[in-house]
Amino acid sequence: MSTICPTVTCQSEDLQEYRTQMERVENLSDRIQVDLMDGEFAPTKSPSIDKIWFPEGKQIDLHLMYQHPADVLNDVLELHPSMLIVHQEAHVDIATLASALRVGGIKVGLAILPETPVSDCLDELEHVDHVLIFSGVLGHFGGKADLNLLKKVNQLKKYKPSLEIGWDGGVNTDNVQELTDGGVDVLNVGGFIQEATDPKAAYQQLCNLLQS
Repeated sequence: MSTICPTVTCQSEDLQEYRTQMERVENLSDRIQVDLMDGEFAPTKSPSIDKIWFPEGKQIDLHLMYQHPADVLNDVLELHPSMLIVHQEAHVDIATLASALRVGGIKVGLAILPETPVSDCLDELEHVDHVLIFSGVLGHFGGKADLNLLKKVNQLKKYKPSLEIGWDGGVNTDNVQELTDGGVDVLNVGGFIQEATDPKAAYQQLCNLLQS
């Protein structure tokens, strides 16, 4: 069964907004994805990586929408997320980055935008634990879950069956089961939970659909 992973996506440098979003979801799940944006790779700019914090005892997937993620490697190592996810389309040497992260006991994830074919990242797969299929809008909540992108799941697992597959963008009650049936292991959910009147109820609704 897929894991529902609430997402924190602070679309400004406002640390209070970051805190508010984190407090909405930190008691919902043991696994949380934190999105950070640099204002270059993604059009919005989140709080800087040296200003944020993670709640204790949580598995944090840090998704960097940065053009040059290696520039903040020391900050990443100090924060020590469970996993760092960077974009295939960014300026980064995945092999070198992965080597540094593994020394620090951090898993490695690779995100691919909708227009990026799986063939573009085959050389990187040996270095990563997770591939995030991105179907959202960079740096924002929302977006539409383009279910045609599910074809990438089989393509990726053909080359590396042990890969964990994540999905980011447009997850809701209408598509959560189809995404799970399509082989997605981790469903990162932002707006459906963060913008809900009752975030806990929204999260539980998704979980219940997967258990039915």
